[in-house]
Parts: sequence; structure tokens; C-alpha cells
Amino acid sequence: MMADTANHESASRDRIEQTILSAAEQVFSQHGYRGASLQAIADQAGLPKANILYYMGSKQLLYVRLLNRMMSRWNAVLEDITPESDPAKVLSDFIRTKMMLGQRYPEGSKLFAAEILAGAPFLSNYLSGELKEWVASRAAIIRQWSQQGKMDDVDPRWLIFLIWSATQHYTEYSAQVTGILGTEALSETDLESICQFLEHVILKGCGISASHLPNSPSV
Repeated sequence: MMADTANHESASRDRIEQTILSAAEQVFSQHGYRGASLQAIADQAGLPKANILYYMGSKQLLYVRLLNRMMSRWNAVLEDITPESDPAKVLSDFIRTKMMLGQRYPEGSKLFAAEILAGAPFLSNYLSGELKEWVASRAAIIRQWSQQGKMDDVDPRWLIFLIWSATQHYTEYSAQVTGILGTEALSETDLESICQFLEHVILKGCGISASHLPNSPSV
């Protein structure tokens, strides 16, 4: 009985936290960090302001948690790579997952971009610490792929930066893209075409054949 109660309380807390995070993502993306208020987030979430503080601690902690969540989503596909992994599949999945997440969570993507453009005042320690170490560990594996002859000897850091930025463009600059294309939003066909294009350019640029790619996650 006690275990059931604990599980119920944990699930309830998770639901409330996800509600707060979703509301905060919308408010921060619309108004920025300075323009957003805890009261506005509470109103968006349909919760008392006191609940926001109880579950998240402070406005800054909530904001940083959102940014870290976005980066974790983006980079999850590279977490389990090994020297034995297939570079074609890994990079294809990375491109497609990043595109999919940008379309699924545009507010979070734009929020992260705004933080970086502002000079990363709340993420500087994360960028120069945890994320730097993460990139270095992924780069070490990609270098092993080059040593094994699976791909050309390219700098893995520039490769990761390229995939981040190339896929991010279709979220942050969506108004530019859709304006030029003359459409209100990118269709599934558009997104698939973009992914195929990025796969072709990036994999070919790394000396990787994409002809044996297995079915990749669709966007």
C-alpha cells in the first residue's frame, strides 16, 4: 500500500512538473527571460504561483532546466554510440532526430537560440563544462571511425556544430523558409526532402556512403 501511494505521488509530481515546464517553455519563448514572470507561467499552467516555486525553486532554475532539457533531447541519439557503430546510421539518425525535435518543440528550440544569442548568461558554465566534455567524448568516438576507415578524417567538433546549426535553421528561421517557399508551414514531404538533402551533403562530405542506410526515423 505504501509503495502504491509513493508511486502515485511520484506520478502526480511528474505530471505537475511537465505541466509547468510546458507552460514555461511557451512564456519564455514569447517574452524572453526578463519579460517572463512566474505569475504568467502559473496562469499559463493553470496553477497557483506558489506551486511553481515549490516544484521548480525559482525562475532561474526553471529557465535553466528548460534549456538543459532541450539539449538532452537533441543529443540523446549520440549517447550510446561506440567505435563499432555505423557512422552512416548514427549521423542520419542525428540529423532526422534533430529535425523532428525542432518541429515538435519549436518553442524550446527558439528559447535555446535566444539564450545563445544573448551570450549564454545562464548557460555559460554548462557550455564550458558538461557540454564541452560531452562533445569531446563524442568526438573521440568519431575520430575512431576515421581511424578505422569508416569515414574521412574530419574534425568531429565542426561536424556536430554543422548538424546542430543546419537542422536548427528550419525552426529558428521558419518564417524565412516558409516565406521563400510560399507556404504557411513545412509539409511532411518538405521535411523528408530536407532530411535527405542534409544526409546527402553531410555524409558525402564526410566520405560516407549512404547507399546502405537502413530505414531512418521519419520526421
